[in-house]
Amino acid sequence: MATLTVPAQTEQIDRLQDVLHQQLEGTQCPMGLALQLELVVEEAFVNIATHAYTQPGGTATFTCQVDQEARQIMLQFQDQGMPFNPLARPDPDTTLKAEDRKIGGLGIYLIKKTMDKCEYAYTQNTNILTVWKKY
Repeated sequence: MATLTVPAQTEQIDRLQDVLHQQLEGTQCPMGLALQLELVVEEAFVNIATHAYTQPGGTATFTCQVDQEARQIMLQFQDQGMPFNPLARPDPDTTLKAEDRKIGGLGIYLIKKTMDKCEYAYTQNTNILTVWKKY
């Protein structure tokens, strides 16, 4: 398991991706799934960096845990920004043309569709989004 706390700034995505790659090293995680996980990390973190804080200076904590016996990967994102449950947001209508859809929501939709299980909690002034994927 690896945990990293960084400023909630989009420039930090590479550091989170590095943690993910280090944790996946030596596993039998397929390359296609690793790419999906990279996208999940990016989408979740960009949401935090863009929307969680009204003032600069906030942080985000990323945890990645690989259970090789269960062949499962857990990703967790924590921030102390405004309470927001991204999983409660309605899914976008993907049958509409892009120009007819409301802006936003596709990243969370992608996370919900890609991962096997997604949970959100707000505990001790902390947003906690946890997602799991079997490989």
